[in-house]
Amino acid sequence: MLVRDLGFSLLAGGTNLKIKAGGYSMYPSIKPGTTIFIEPLAVDNDPAPGEIIAWKRESGFVVHRLVRSERRGNDVIFFTRGDSCKYEDKPVTRDQIAGKVIRIENENNGIKEGSQLIRKPCYLINRLNVNIILRIKQFFNLVISPLPP
Repeated sequence: MLVRDLGFSLLAGGTNLKIKAGGYSMYPSIKPGTTIFIEPLAVDNDPAPGEIIAWKRESGFVVHRLVRSERRGNDVIFFTRGDSCKYEDKPVTRDQIAGKVIRIENENNGIKEGSQLIRKPCYLINRLNVNIILRIKQFFNLVISPLPP
């Protein structure tokens, strides 16, 4: 809880944040263990579709790709989706967006930044790949873990 609040505060205060990815929702763009650099969102600069943004929720940050935005009266609503997720996330408002991803560092794929991060994912293929990876990991965990006596 303290770390989450500290991260929110740092971004709100204008400081860039460096975090490690922990899941497969953005696979293959962001793999578990990838280092993600997030910069605060400028007041006068809304994110564009294709960019990866970090938005706030109770349990911490969600780092997903912006799919689209809609104007609803005086407000703009943003829709995100992980690159390997089946559905869009619930829409978020501008004040829920903590920042945007400006750089990722991955041991195998090196460094990506700027326009290299903007893309249109192939959701079905990404989901299938993640499913295969997780099944292989599960198999090896069963094979390697010791059997009970």
